[in-house]
Amino acid sequence: MSEGLGKTLDSTTAVILAAGQGTRMKSALPKVLHSVAGRPLVHYPVRAALEAGCGEVVVVVGHGRERLEAYLTESFGASGRVRTAVQKEQRGTGDAARAGLDAVRPGAERVLIFYGDVPLLTAADVAAVAKKLDEDKEAVVAIATCTTNDPFGYGRVMRDVRGDIVEIREQKDLRSDEERAIKEWNPGIYAASVAFLKQALASLEPNNAQGEYYLTDIVSFATKRGERVASVPSNPAVMDGINDRAQLAKGERAMMERLLEKHRVAGVTVRDGARIEDSVVIEKDATIESFAVLRGNTRVGAGALVDVGCVLTNADIGEGVTLKPYSIVTDSVVRARAQIGPFSHLRPESDIGEDAHVGNFVETKKTRLDRGAKANHLAYLGDGFVGENANVGAGTIFCNYDGFQKQITRIGKNAFIGSDSQLVAPVTIGDGAYVGTGTTVTKDVPADALAIGRAKQENKEGYASRLRARLKAQKEAAAKKPPGG
Repeated sequence: MSEGLGKTLDSTTAVILAAGQGTRMKSALPKVLHSVAGRPLVHYPVRAALEAGCGEVVVVVGHGRERLEAYLTESFGASGRVRTAVQKEQRGTGDAARAGLDAVRPGAERVLIFYGDVPLLTAADVAAVAKKLDEDKEAVVAIATCTTNDPFGYGRVMRDVRGDIVEIREQKDLRSDEERAIKEWNPGIYAASVAFLKQALASLEPNNAQGEYYLTDIVSFATKRGERVASVPSNPAVMDGINDRAQLAKGERAMMERLLEKHRVAGVTVRDGARIEDSVVIEKDATIESFAVLRGNTRVGAGALVDVGCVLTNADIGEGVTLKPYSIVTDSVVRARAQIGPFSHLRPESDIGEDAHVGNFVETKKTRLDRGAKANHLAYLGDGFVGENANVGAGTIFCNYDGFQKQITRIGKNAFIGSDSQLVAPVTIGDGAYVGTGTTVTKDVPADALAIGRAKQENKEGYASRLRARLKAQKEAAAKKPPGG
């Protein structure tokens, strides 16, 4: 948001219409809570209004009110600038705008009205309509307009012979092929004074094909009184609302392209096919390979590599980290220069220290590895602490759950855990201690000690050939038996 925009719109309230059920979504979830790039649809118009500098935002809610209000509070409550108003009955966009206007704070001079299902809308798109109202001193209302070859479904902008706007006529109310051929349409952004809107919205009547109160009728209200309606040519690529799952997918593709371009321009290498949600932060010189998925509050540090097929959710990835292919990191931290994968799974509350290694088919959960610690192959480390430069061998398991409680395993710095060991928690392996391969550790191992617990090996000379002969005879005897014998 520029300083100029903020000053211009400080006395402006944005009213965002988000009360509809969205029946074409065929979903129990309210339409505006369906996700695009990791955020609900409604998030983007609200953010656009705030970034444009609107003094407050009133979101008109109705269907799914409780869930929508909960999201708005969680995401925007700290701003103190986002409130809700309730449309009790679904009686059209004009009725929804009335509900929003009733909730506008005293002292607001101007209102911007637009929809909650337009995720590609930006602060600049919103501010341009308000700015037009400032520039055109004769206009009582300003609207955005778009022109495309096929505006089917949208209300058309009707102009007189002089080119002045006289009316917006909805698709179902068009009267002739000539009207249906009009290519200029109404995307639904309006700016007007509070005083004008109170009069205009009070005048609405449901005299239309749908029997609803149309917000678009405020335009004809103005022109019938001889007042001017100003228009702002707008980009149709960002003005489409979302009404069904097909449009949702189309909107998400467009949003993803926008996000990938943003990161690339900022100095991040992003391969085609990567999916990066809106909330993700990536620092310069990081590389995101094809088919990686970055979700939620994920941060990727400078120079890090997120290789093919990795999935990161609320992950904090440090500078210079290498995430090898098909690794999963969820609600966890990976610190500078650590190496993860391939095929590693870091479950919630894992904390992988600087220069540490977590390798092939290693799973961690609620476990911390200190600087330089290594678990390179086929291990499960749950509810544990692994000290600096300790080495955890292949096949090691932290036996952390007794069926009722989780217990802690602690491995000291420079300790060495041999392959195929089972550490039965609660247990502590001291600094510099060794655990022999195949050991089941059930009690603490002191620092610098060797723990070994496996059966003594016995070699029986010449036994292998006798064993093979016996097994072969058994197989031949079984083949000679009659079926069912």
